[in-house]
Amino acid sequence: MSEAVRLVEVGARDGLQNEARSLPASVRAGLIERLADAGLTHIEAGAFVSPRWVPQMAGTDQVLARLPKRPGLTYSVLVPNERGLSAALAAGASEVAVFTAASEAFNQRNINCSIAESLARFEPVLAQARAQGVPVRGYVSCVLGCPYQGDVPVAQVVRAASGLARLGCHEISLGDTIGAGVPSAVRQLLSACATELPLDQLAVHFHDTQGMAVANCLAALEQGVRVFDSSVSGLGGCPYSPGATGNVASEELVYLFEGLGLNTGVDLDRLVAAGDFVDRHLGRATQSRVARARHAANTTINSEKT
Repeated sequence: MSEAVRLVEVGARDGLQNEARSLPASVRAGLIERLADAGLTHIEAGAFVSPRWVPQMAGTDQVLARLPKRPGLTYSVLVPNERGLSAALAAGASEVAVFTAASEAFNQRNINCSIAESLARFEPVLAQARAQGVPVRGYVSCVLGCPYQGDVPVAQVVRAASGLARLGCHEISLGDTIGAGVPSAVRQLLSACATELPLDQLAVHFHDTQGMAVANCLAALEQGVRVFDSSVSGLGGCPYSPGATGNVASEELVYLFEGLGLNTGVDLDRLVAAGDFVDRHLGRATQSRVARARHAANTTINSEKT
């Protein structure tokens, strides 16, 4: 049996919240069901945040209500505070996620508090989630650069990730928010984190702003990481780099890992179809080069048949 890697599909949350068009709960649930049918077992379903600030995530409770419960399938939602946690628990989320940054400047701009203050804010969230038996995932933004302060010292990333682990986050996702990283920086970052945290507690979350996301995922794989965040059809822009692409496309990672003989558990054709579904509703073209190549191949085959 081949070695397994796990994709955490973030398109329905991190992807859609950075798309200009808001989709109704029924369409978002339809996307998530298609992603689950493709074999993805860990899917971000939404966020319990203020709809005034993130209108694309309004109605996350309605999304969860439409989703069938399946053994081995995790529906994760982002929560910023205790109020968000209460709403997530009431809606039946199977995992919640909290977020901080490795950059003080970004944290102040994003959630109006210091890194230390954000971790203190999460203490009661983690305690309540633990009491309810709900696992908590942690996110650290700006691990390879910040749009406001530029370079981010590796020590700050290690400190933020370790803080989330001490609070009780079972997994910490390291996010290259502006897509500035290159493989050498990824290796350096993960080597530093591994001095404080086991690699099997870490995930990586790369944006493709500079076209480095797949290469960075390969570097992380070679360092021992086996959990990768990705977004179907490359959903989501990068709000700090106008016009740039956002999350690494899930299709690219399935193609890469399966080509390396690793088991993702994901049916690539069904994944591409899920991307086509949401792209039609958004009125956008896929950002996945793998999907585009498959579409072109199918067009050629169909034209030869006529």
